[in-house]
Amino acid sequence: MEIHLPSVPMMEILSYLDAYSLLQAAQVNKNWNELASSDVLWRKLCQKRWLYCYMFTLPLHGLETWKQFFFDKTWQEHAKTRAKPEDFTYKEFPVEFEFRAHPWYISRHGLTRNGQEKSAVCMTSMNRISTWDIHEGAMTWESPKQPSYIVWMTTLPEMQIAVTIDMQSTIKLWDCHNKEVLASKTGLFFGCKLLQSEFTKDGPIVLVGDACGNLYIFRIPDLHLISKVNVFPYSIDELYFSPQKKWVFLIGHRLNDLTKVFYMSSLLRPSEFSAPVSTVLKVPVIRKVFWTPRREDRITLMSLILPKNITKFDTFDMKLEGIGNKVTIQGYLTASFSLAEDEGRPDYFGVSDKDVIVCSTRFSLLLFDINGLRLQTFHYCPEEIWRLWVDPVHVIVTCDAGSLDIYAWEKRSLLLRKCYRLRNRNYQQMSGYIIKTLCDDMSIISVANNSPKPCCLMAYTLSVCS
Repeated sequence: MEIHLPSVPMMEILSYLDAYSLLQAAQVNKNWNELASSDVLWRKLCQKRWLYCYMFTLPLHGLETWKQFFFDKTWQEHAKTRAKPEDFTYKEFPVEFEFRAHPWYISRHGLTRNGQEKSAVCMTSMNRISTWDIHEGAMTWESPKQPSYIVWMTTLPEMQIAVTIDMQSTIKLWDCHNKEVLASKTGLFFGCKLLQSEFTKDGPIVLVGDACGNLYIFRIPDLHLISKVNVFPYSIDELYFSPQKKWVFLIGHRLNDLTKVFYMSSLLRPSEFSAPVSTVLKVPVIRKVFWTPRREDRITLMSLILPKNITKFDTFDMKLEGIGNKVTIQGYLTASFSLAEDEGRPDYFGVSDKDVIVCSTRFSLLLFDINGLRLQTFHYCPEEIWRLWVDPVHVIVTCDAGSLDIYAWEKRSLLLRKCYRLRNRNYQQMSGYIIKTLCDDMSIISVANNSPKPCCLMAYTLSVCS
């Protein structure tokens, strides 16, 4: 005999399930299948996993249901793990940029099942910006020549918008389809040290850090100043957002490391708070920072213990607490461990959504749990590891020859599985080192500094995948 619960409490119960559990619930009977396939539930799952889902409606993407979007997007994310080296095309072209105006993705929709979507990058050339189809290796748009050199650039790929700052400290917002700027502001800050754009639940924003330690937050697309806060007595050097943009971690490396974690709502809605809500994580000599994917409140810091230069990993859980009418942040140390001296000194690291720390030394790729238990080792000697990319699906290792090793996180264990290697097609011509690696669902980009020659952008694009 079937028992039919009322729809409202059933929907409330189902709202706590993940995608796999919803699919299981849908097998119970026709009524459960209808409820478990609800757009309300699947949109919530999409928004939790991909924040930009707050900003669009499905008809714009040619999809009928959020359940369909979830599975199509998940299929895209895992495309590289199913691929083979021969499924990639390779393009290489010289790039020029000033200071921190590195190439960035301007469009990264991912590989669709019909193969229609393409990735594109935005690049600078002294006083212009341009976009390139990396599959074809062809320029698709170029801005007018600007009166001052562009020294900083970032992008918001979900809106195909680029943000630039020039040597006169003028910030400009570009729609990379039109010649005219969307918005421009000047005279608000001096000596840009940091530029980043992000999607938040309150809408798209751009953040600027200046030489005086001030953080400016502007609204996109009109560059309205939302808030300004003095974070440090000197420049902000690095900024890291939590996955759903609830928190932002900032660090200044001058003299002694200074850190702050801000509650983003207090910066985006300043009228609702008496002052920005923040706390300090007291960890000296921080080298790298990584928020745990798909876990909003967990952050891991990689630091050095002096004078022996021993690497240490500290994992904190951030919590928002209320004391009377006052909101405060507490950072609770969840786990901590140090590497043995013979395990080397990592240059890069990342964390999986299962709390596995992966780090790269000069000649090895090492995996640990957050308490320091060694799980796996991949040896690279005599090759050297130059860069490490870590996301919830992949780990990508860039070697000194410019080749890329693609790994995938195992679904039912804490380990990595090596998928394949993409070899640099022009190894003999490469005379520099990799300064940046980018990745989206269908491509991997490496930028090499081939001094004294121009920098080189090497793009591997996935054109066929089962």
